[in-house]
Amino acid sequence: MAPKIERILENFLLGESPHWDTATQSLYLVDISEKSIHRYDPITNSHHHAVIDSNNVSLIIPVEGKQNNYIIGVENELALIVWDGTSNKITKLEKLVGVPNKQIQVNDGKADPTGRLWVGTMSVISPNGDIPENKGAFYSLENGQLKQHIDGVHISNGLTWNPSLKKMYYIDSGTRTVDEFDYDQANGTISNRKPIFTLEKHNIPGIPDGMTIDTDGNLWVAVFLGSRVIKIDPTKPETLLETIALPALQITSAEFGGPNLDELYVTSGRITIQGKTLEPPIHGALYRITNTGSKGIPSNKVKLSV
Repeated sequence: MAPKIERILENFLLGESPHWDTATQSLYLVDISEKSIHRYDPITNSHHHAVIDSNNVSLIIPVEGKQNNYIIGVENELALIVWDGTSNKITKLEKLVGVPNKQIQVNDGKADPTGRLWVGTMSVISPNGDIPENKGAFYSLENGQLKQHIDGVHISNGLTWNPSLKKMYYIDSGTRTVDEFDYDQANGTISNRKPIFTLEKHNIPGIPDGMTIDTDGNLWVAVFLGSRVIKIDPTKPETLLETIALPALQITSAEFGGPNLDELYVTSGRITIQGKTLEPPIHGALYRITNTGSKGIPSNKVKLSV
């Protein structure tokens, strides 16, 4: 049976960083350009959002053991917020830590299986749409401080883990590759970086963006400016297993959700690039793909004590 694609929400300017919360059976995501956080409840088919008073909001991840508490990226900082998931305003925003350079902004991030938060950065986009290259970095949050693991990053994007293989997978979109690290979960360290999939070798247009992993250990990678999600086998370098074409051009990320974690939620954007304007509802929509034959792994919440 072929995958089924549904458009379930519309009019995001730059939808990103989807996170499925198994406790509430809800999908959290952000609209970076509209400075907002969102929650979608598929059971009631309801959509709630709140606007954050900042230039960019780049991620939202629930905090372990603290109801209605979330970590978000705000410009060049990480912040703790309190939100009931339905109101159009948050009730608290406490800045935790950040990078000192105001020309750098937080981008994608996730919590690893221990609850340790990993997050990357990129240069602030210039008024003409350029992104200064290799000014970003990749960090983990350790005892309230940012620990740098990589520098010279163009656009820090997708990341996920295969704990059984002791691997972390990572995307710097500027390289147009998906990379693998050896991952020491106990010590929170990564080493031996190597590319395991290269878009250019497969004639795939666009750049790799967000990604997720399924129970078979395969990666599902969103391709920005590529109108697709690709499924790859990271244990066999340069192995493309499947391509799912989508109507939107700017595919930004993917996350498994639903009661059985077998529904793939895909975010997209419609920001103006090189003077080209994309129109809703196709562009900037949240899509749900079913009948993929795959299931995801539960997403991790942040443990602030790590």
